[in-house]
Amino acid sequence: MEDNTIYFKRKMYDTMLRWKSERKGDTAILIQGARRIGKSTIAEEFARNEYKSYILIDFSKVSKEVSDLFNDISDLNYLFLRLQFIYQVQLHERESVIIFDEVQLQPLARQAIKHLVKDHRYDYIETGSLISVRSKSRNIIIPSEETKVNMYPMDYEEFRWALGDTATIPLLRTAFEKKMPLGEAVHRKLMRDFRLYMLVGGMPQAVSAYIKTNNFSAVDVAKRDIIALYEEDFGKIDDSGRAKAMYDAIPAQLSKNALRYQVSKAIPDEKLERVINIVKDMEDSMTTNIAFHSDDPNAGLALTKNDEYFKMYASDTGLFVTLAFMDSDFTENIIYNQLLDDKLSTNLGYVYENVIAQMLKAAGKNLFYHTIPYAEGKKYYEIDFVISDKHKVSPIEVKSSGYKSHKSLDEFCVKFSDRIMNKYLIYTKDYKRENGIDYIPVYMTMFL
Repeated sequence: MEDNTIYFKRKMYDTMLRWKSERKGDTAILIQGARRIGKSTIAEEFARNEYKSYILIDFSKVSKEVSDLFNDISDLNYLFLRLQFIYQVQLHERESVIIFDEVQLQPLARQAIKHLVKDHRYDYIETGSLISVRSKSRNIIIPSEETKVNMYPMDYEEFRWALGDTATIPLLRTAFEKKMPLGEAVHRKLMRDFRLYMLVGGMPQAVSAYIKTNNFSAVDVAKRDIIALYEEDFGKIDDSGRAKAMYDAIPAQLSKNALRYQVSKAIPDEKLERVINIVKDMEDSMTTNIAFHSDDPNAGLALTKNDEYFKMYASDTGLFVTLAFMDSDFTENIIYNQLLDDKLSTNLGYVYENVIAQMLKAAGKNLFYHTIPYAEGKKYYEIDFVISDKHKVSPIEVKSSGYKSHKSLDEFCVKFSDRIMNKYLIYTKDYKRENGIDYIPVYMTMFL
């Protein structure tokens, strides 16, 4: 690893600490997530700080010799001895950890976890991107001795930490809990800070480029590299190019403001039923966040999910901004300037919708939306997101500009009045509560 790596504080570290102290080696921890979100970095940093010694086996560039060790694990003493020789690291019983990085590339190593954990000499951390974990593990016995955790791009709080700010988010949380407006000047600054997060996004490489250069074109280059990597990965799950085409079309699809992702617009003449499995793989890859239509929103949202009606978001809004202008030069990316100057035209409001999907997902929410036909039938009211809230649901309408009318929210609340916990309108102004609706500034989405 190069010495100029910037280490970012991540919430995953605390999750790993809890796993280590609670499970005491009874399970391996498997960190799942899209590529380039920082899984390997956090695994190694944790190993370095919390154990006497560690071995990192990176299956993306491992020698055949190491890979072959997992073909036969009947003699664990031999396995551990060989690993210590090859990596020149001494392992200490119950004080060392072995990291299986990109474990999906050697399914037999993942299958071995069962026996390694039972042996109990060392701890095990696995990292993998689900996109290939699933396709590569069809022929192995998946170990039940795994604690699976999902990791996402840096959330807004982690982004603030990266910029050296640990005060803002706790203060915002207090304001949110006390339902307090912050005042015009404070809100303006908070919005400016948040718009920076929308542009840079939460991919460590992009954040690192921003901190080092303070230059958006350097950030854009880092993001284009990641998008190219994702597109290459899509080729592995679907060599017909349909997954790549669907990913590339995300900004265009959201800008149309249609009731659902229109597959035939992204891939001419393609039918939805032929790509449903590809959509599932794209969701599993965690490079996209998918909101499904809830046909009858109630506390068990997952039971009312309609697989054929969905909206697709990029898992990272920074990548989304770059994706929207992928075929033009960085200098033509109007979102950068317009967002920074707060001149984002109404038709770019879908950038906000993408970031809200990302924040809800990072907060552990599954994404659903709902539509209600107009009385005269042709048009629809649309609730952007519906979240489970205790034993009821809370509708969310997103407004990037005019917020005076919120007909969709009103219609939803009339139709499902007995199921509603809270009513939220997420927008770009300061917090207020009016007529039973909480108007939430976009940077407070994480607290819902």
